[in-house]
Amino acid sequence: MVIIFASPSCRKAEIQPAKTLECQLEDASVYQVNPKSKGFTEILDAYVAKGIPGIVLLVKDDNGFYIGSAGMADIDKGIKMQPCHISKIASITKFMLGVAILRLQEKEVLSLDDPISKYLTETTLKHIKNGEEAITIRNLMNHTSGFYDVIEDQGFYLQVLNDPAKHWEAEDLLNYVYDEPAMFPFAPEDTAAYSNTNYVLLSMIIEKATGKSHSRILHEEVIDELGLQDTYYFYHDELPEGRVAQGYYDLYNNGTIVNLSNWNTGSGNGYGGIYSTVWDMYLFADALFVKHTLLNEISLGQMLQFHHTVESRKHLGVACFKDFIDIGEPRDYAWGHRGRDLSYSADLFYFPNHNAIMALMVNYGTDGDSFLKPVFLEMRDEIAKLIVAPE
Repeated sequence: MVIIFASPSCRKAEIQPAKTLECQLEDASVYQVNPKSKGFTEILDAYVAKGIPGIVLLVKDDNGFYIGSAGMADIDKGIKMQPCHISKIASITKFMLGVAILRLQEKEVLSLDDPISKYLTETTLKHIKNGEEAITIRNLMNHTSGFYDVIEDQGFYLQVLNDPAKHWEAEDLLNYVYDEPAMFPFAPEDTAAYSNTNYVLLSMIIEKATGKSHSRILHEEVIDELGLQDTYYFYHDELPEGRVAQGYYDLYNNGTIVNLSNWNTGSGNGYGGIYSTVWDMYLFADALFVKHTLLNEISLGQMLQFHHTVESRKHLGVACFKDFIDIGEPRDYAWGHRGRDLSYSADLFYFPNHNAIMALMVNYGTDGDSFLKPVFLEMRDEIAKLIVAPE
């Protein structure tokens, strides 16, 4: 795709207003056979009533599918949210990119134990605190590097405010990381903490190791490999007109949500940018955790090595979380990834002891604090508790 840069005032919005879609996922009875369907629908309706603009949920377990939606995909246009609407799934991008890297390891293109200095220049690493430590690809993937998180930088967000639709390059983002303090001294056995910077660097490593763009590798190893028809990596892929749900956030902290669909917080640089549907999200999780067609057992085992640190009610693994660790019995945990962005949120998880997949999309941002963030967090817990509840 040829990208034409223009000033925000004259640049055409890349996410156009949503339209009503012809969606087979709404009408086919096979997607409502799960005996908990009524309960899931009641949860969605209740949380739309509490203020969440729009929700799509897919649950698949041994009893079959539930696929439902509630609320609005486009408030201004009066377009209802449908299961076929595409939404930004934010940091679930890391989950998919991590699988791509593990597949590259299986092909002996790289190794998780490679030092990152093999792929990144000395100039880059000397300006990143901890960058001169013996950090490996694995340390980036499981967030044990201690690298300063670009997303937490106030200067970065000021630039987003000044140019919301900017297409960011990796070096643009690293300028907000250079010479900033590390999150913690590098001690991977002792400390882990989530940093988006790790995945900016992983996108650069992929390109050095393969000689291809990381977007191309993400397509070859995951999106195209699985035939995901409704999954796009923005800004590298053009988004389909009328199919993307609008994204909202309480930007002014006054209880009023505004449309920030076209505000870009660095999409397309490894840590965010995937737009998808709950169906494509399900196909990815099913291939990874149920059918085992994406990774071999050794690679999957590496992905599921979790750090002992508990961060935001989860354990960090290799491009994967062990989440929902406190919703009920110890066996009720799930593997997968959260997605949190300025105006979109998502969850994709597999509950191994219940053989259940949950794909959840919400067109409201929960990366920052707002009156709806605790509402969203409460909702995701209710959904998970219903998934693991006995019949």
